[in-house]
Amino acid sequence: MTPGKKIPIFVDGVVLNGPQTDVKAGEKFVEEVCRLIMEEVVLKATDVNEKVCEWQPPEQLRQLLDLEMRDTGESQDKLLKLCQDVIHFSVKTNHPRFFNQLYAGLDYYSLAARIITEALNPSIYTYEVSPVFLLVEEAVLKKMIECVGWKEGDGIFNPGGSVSNMCAMNLARYRHCPDIKEKGLSGLPRLILFTSAECHYSMKKAASFLGIGTQNVYFVETDGRGKMIPEDLEKQIWQARQEGAVPFLVCATSGTTVLGAFDPLDEIAEVCERHGLWLHVDASWGGSALVSRKHRWLLHGIHRADSVAWNPHKMLMAGIQCSALLVKDKSDLLKKCYSAKATYLFQQDKFYDVSYDTGDKSIQCSRRPDAFKFWMTWKALGTSGLEERVNRAFALSRYVHSCVCVCVCVCVCVSVSHGYGQHGTSS
Repeated sequence: MTPGKKIPIFVDGVVLNGPQTDVKAGEKFVEEVCRLIMEEVVLKATDVNEKVCEWQPPEQLRQLLDLEMRDTGESQDKLLKLCQDVIHFSVKTNHPRFFNQLYAGLDYYSLAARIITEALNPSIYTYEVSPVFLLVEEAVLKKMIECVGWKEGDGIFNPGGSVSNMCAMNLARYRHCPDIKEKGLSGLPRLILFTSAECHYSMKKAASFLGIGTQNVYFVETDGRGKMIPEDLEKQIWQARQEGAVPFLVCATSGTTVLGAFDPLDEIAEVCERHGLWLHVDASWGGSALVSRKHRWLLHGIHRADSVAWNPHKMLMAGIQCSALLVKDKSDLLKKCYSAKATYLFQQDKFYDVSYDTGDKSIQCSRRPDAFKFWMTWKALGTSGLEERVNRAFALSRYVHSCVCVCVCVCVCVSVSHGYGQHGTSS
């Protein structure tokens, strides 16, 4: 046998100690894809001459892309062409003229953090497997809790604001009926939750998923600006009790999806305290205003909430997905509600402080280190840089609003000067 040559080990006809992939080819492919990303995504991010999207209808796009998976693998050149096509036909959410949803733009520090975490491929359920990222999440949650105005608290990062809202709903129900974790729904009374008529649709989805039922979501009237009316909330709470139902949760919204309305949290908190109800604030969109001294007044009273959902991937551009559920309770309520005490993962006799094994506070097992990209951005810009980002977003919205108002005024003036009547016909 040639010196240094391995003796092949066969099991069921498979060589266990043979090469699985061509390492050199793989490294070269990663290098080429990174170059492609820099050229086609990052460097073109701010070029208004580039298209937001090379739009194609589904049937046409299906023909343009090679989507079929085959018995044999593709060549490296073919794979690079596929990557280029994916970028070419995708929506460039970092383009200056992307105005579709509640997120946009490219944060370079968040992107770098995402590349690192994708390469390391961690899962942050235990400290032993993800030491750095668990400490990062702890640090970020602590700062976010300070922004809310709590002296202490707890929290966890979730895959999106909808999941954070659902977890908060389940947490509120568990606090009200702790037996539900073991006994289930059969022994529960009819539970009612209250939320704004302008709330995010995730509230109905969560009620459906948790077995509460969408009919038991009571929608509170809003005023002309889209804000919840506290008087109608109180009225509906009394009405639910007269029906024999049991109110347990109020969900207020800070930054509604359509109108961007901020519910009056102080007044809603007063109602919740009178009736002993859990107050959750869905600040998925508007929560980022908390870092701005100029605009945090919009969330006045949020410190009185029991839980808050906040998505830094929106206004703060931390990169999807980056969503935190913050909880005022410090008695390990999250862990009590969600813990399954899996002894093969969360052993209590480890060689370090097991309180850092936070995975049992989540409904997930495998969990991404989403806090890292927000941490990297925060480290790079500082709180003052984040504040400037928020202030700029609000200033841009005011500018657009003023432009729309001017256009409307001009159109009205032109119509009047041309003698058009109420029905658009010449008078």
